[in-house]
Amino acid sequence: MAKLNEYLTVAEAAAYLGCSADTLRRYDRSNKLPARRHPASNFRIYLPSELDEFLRKVGDGDKKAAVGAKRGTKKPKARSQKRKG
Repeated sequence: MAKLNEYLTVAEAAAYLGCSADTLRRYDRSNKLPARRHPASNFRIYLPSELDEFLRKVGDGDKKAAVGAKRGTKKPKARSQKRKG
């Protein structure tokens, strides 16, 4: 059994995976990546080994590809050239 200090908080797990904390909460609600609960506070907590297993299941180990690219990483649309004259 893992000790409580071995677990990651939602924010730490999100940074580990390269996604947002809201994404992890959504994954927990949909049972895609269930969280454990802290016994005193009932906060979500994650073991790094479980996060690694999740990454292996969903992809080739590329964290960003596995959980989706962060917001704001879309390529900008090409601007149309205005003709002078």
